Amino acid sequence: MTELKREHCERYLQSLFGAPVAVLEMKILGGHAAGEVKGYGYGIPLRVDFRVDGECRTAVLHTMPPAQFGHEHMADRAQELLWEHRAFNKLPRHVRSLDVCGFGKEGGLVSLGDVEEFGLLTEYIEGQSYSHDLERIRDTGCISASDLARADALCDYLAEIHAAPGGDPGLYKRRIRELVGHGECIMGIVDSYPEHPAAPPEVLRRIEHLCVDWRWRLRWRTHRLRQVHGDFHPWNILFRQGEDFSVLDRSRGEFGEPADDVTSLTLNYVFFSLQRGGRLEAGFDALFRRFWDRYLARTGDTEILEVSAPFFAFRALVMASPVWYPALADDVRRKILRFAVRALEEDRFNPGIVNQYCAD
Repeated sequence: MTELKREHCERYLQSLFGAPVAVLEMKILGGHAAGEVKGYGYGIPLRVDFRVDGECRTAVLHTMPPAQFGHEHMADRAQELLWEHRAFNKLPRHVRSLDVCGFGKEGGLVSLGDVEEFGLLTEYIEGQSYSHDLERIRDTGCISASDLARADALCDYLAEIHAAPGGDPGLYKRRIRELVGHGECIMGIVDSYPEHPAAPPEVLRRIEHLCVDWRWRLRWRTHRLRQVHGDFHPWNILFRQGEDFSVLDRSRGEFGEPADDVTSLTLNYVFFSLQRGGRLEAGFDALFRRFWDRYLARTGDTEILEVSAPFFAFRALVMASPVWYPALADDVRRKILRFAVRALEEDRFNPGIVNQYCAD
């Protein structure tokens, strides 16, 4: 809720029209008129009568409330309103959009109507991608005490952030729905595959169909909604000295399924090991089992083994993609997709039989 004052409206409309504006009346459609609308609620249309350059005009200020159907986050609602601003004016006989605006911290209105694109400015953080550690292990076949300590630190970090529960059960259903149908997730990745002998359409179709079935298994487990990173892979983790690290580019919302983060990282141990010798071994097996055992011990979340399969499938589709990894050996592509299919065919993931999941 925000307080929209007459002066806020006048200042905004003057910036929009480039001329002095006098607001004559503000009135909630279907409600009362007032000099100020206190407790003006998102989602309630507000009629504004005003005079500009001697002409009396009327406009309606629309807002969108936080809600399900993909409107939970502020960014969701911004996306919808920005689209409407452009789309309304392209359709004959449609009411025209004058501008799209946002509410400032003090309740004032800020115009966004001329925005062509958005950008994000972040701080710069020193560090080396965790992928460099995994490449070294792949190339040497050796792991050190530091490698084990770093894996422990990452595991403990996930256990810590996953301890924070989410407050909206509907968000869990949304995240599971997006896992399957979002353009950045399973169906979007499948659609991006070019024809490739190591990723035949029948295999991709099998994975997609199994994941739709898994959506119906997972969508009721709304009690599992937790704080997550959402894209916890090695290239989004920067290490400095020892176990000191920072993370980058969290994605797809603040809350979701913890299995998303755990599978994203641990499948990379499998991925790099397959590149070395075609199976989970050479120190990566120790990292994989150690991570899962430690996470289960620290969180007590054995249910994660019952929900991990479609998240593994998503990450496997990315790793096997000729778009994302054009130089990857075909045998590795086949094994990682085979892992996905077999994990999806099981009711419960077993961290101890990864090589059986990947085997011919």
